[in-house]
Amino acid sequence: MRFIDFEGRKPTDKDIHGWEPWTEEAWKKWLADSEEHLREVKRRHESGDIAARNAYIDSKAKHWGKLKKWLFALSNGKCWFTEGRDICSHEDVEHFRPKKLVLNLDNSEDDGYWWLAFDYKNYRASGNVPNRKKGNWFPIHEDSRRSKFDKRSEESETIVLIDPTNPQDVGLIAFNEEGNAIPNPKLIDPWDRLRAEKSIEWLKLNEHDDLPEERRKVWQKISRLLEEYYIAKAAYKPGINPAPYNTMKEKLREIKERTRADAELSVTAMWCVEFRNDRELHRLVAC
Repeated sequence: MRFIDFEGRKPTDKDIHGWEPWTEEAWKKWLADSEEHLREVKRRHESGDIAARNAYIDSKAKHWGKLKKWLFALSNGKCWFTEGRDICSHEDVEHFRPKKLVLNLDNSEDDGYWWLAFDYKNYRASGNVPNRKKGNWFPIHEDSRRSKFDKRSEESETIVLIDPTNPQDVGLIAFNEEGNAIPNPKLIDPWDRLRAEKSIEWLKLNEHDDLPEERRKVWQKISRLLEEYYIAKAAYKPGINPAPYNTMKEKLREIKERTRADAELSVTAMWCVEFRNDRELHRLVAC
């Protein structure tokens, strides 16, 4: 999982690769439609007809679907949870906080975050594999209070599920040579480990066979490049045998390409480098 810098982003932004910016008028129209949809949802909610409320939300799926291409453009066409493109099948707009129903760790249910159904800040770009596996799972810490429409407190919730728009969260998950997502080996806090384990489970980061297989291929490719880099580095002698230097540069270039934000499964490649525990290598790949 890679950090998605979502704060303050809008479809009118002109610096998103592969995205044709909306006009301000089009964006204002989308926001106005969102407000109208929320009023309709609120009216049904206050009448006590939850089934009608939920049916109305479902009937407006095309509204948030209009932002699908923009959301995926923010991540270079990759699922925000898996970093896959075609690996996770079709593209979905995922509601991070479930819009109709919430499942807790003990399988008990709470009402969903229906007031966020048309709030674009609650959307995440997702392949349908993690989206459908996650479903309504959205537990919070037992000492945390769940946000309600009449007492909003989303910012204060201590949530379990890892959020790709939180730079602290994405580091909780690592990857190994088998292509599996694992809790970061450096985690000490049991709560952080629980969050990583449950997120791996709920997002189906290992169950969908194609994902570990493709990560394994990335790991193997980076491992080969690293071995070739180290062999060239060992043979390189300035003034005596300078020829291997070009090989070193070429292998580093290939590694850096596969760890860039636009590369598929780039975080797996980064963890392959990380497990070498070579500070100089880290510096060279990062620069």
